[in-house]
Amino acid sequence: MSSIAIVGGHGKIALQAARLLVDDGHQVSSLIRNPDQSDDITGTGAVPVVADVEHQSTEEIIETIAGHDAVIFAAGAGGGDADRTFAVDRDAAIRCIDAASANSIKRFILVSYYGASVDHGVSPEDSFYAYAEAKGDADQYLRASDLDWTIVGPSSLSDEAGSGSIVTKAQGADRETKTSRANVAAVIVAALATPATIGQMIEFTDGDTPIAQALSS
Repeated sequence: MSSIAIVGGHGKIALQAARLLVDDGHQVSSLIRNPDQSDDITGTGAVPVVADVEHQSTEEIIETIAGHDAVIFAAGAGGGDADRTFAVDRDAAIRCIDAASANSIKRFILVSYYGASVDHGVSPEDSFYAYAEAKGDADQYLRASDLDWTIVGPSSLSDEAGSGSIVTKAQGADRETKTSRANVAAVIVAALATPATIGQMIEFTDGDTPIAQALSS
């Protein structure tokens, strides 16, 4: 059993990941900024922790996540406002990475997207630009850290039922295929238990290979 902090705990992926982790016997703290969401968190078996990482300092985040064995960063601004996208998807992620390092919490999972890179090629005129920039910068910062990191990069998301099977970019995934949020949650949980995913970016879509097999290969 380990103690895991999920940042962005009320997101659709995070809620499913929390339930899976609790079912596996882990203790889960789900960080939320709205206390009205607490009942949804307790419904997964996790413990709600009210902490607005968008506005918390690194020192405050250090205190919030102290005592955990791993951090999952699943927060996101949800698009729309570019300033808030940078504030959450990049700046808050970077502060959480620094906080984990300061706490000697080595294991860190970051939810990104298929194709994320600092060389993303998205035009500044495109509404997707802020998100691409923010994720590319956060991913790069995590890669350069001293943490045992994994970046989870699904294609565009759906609310389809999780199949438990995926195909990775290395296995020939078609980036245009969607990925269910349930499968993303399952990949996060499996990655935590799979040492081979440390230092890897896993880009994937829904597919035909069982998740554990896809990650181990």
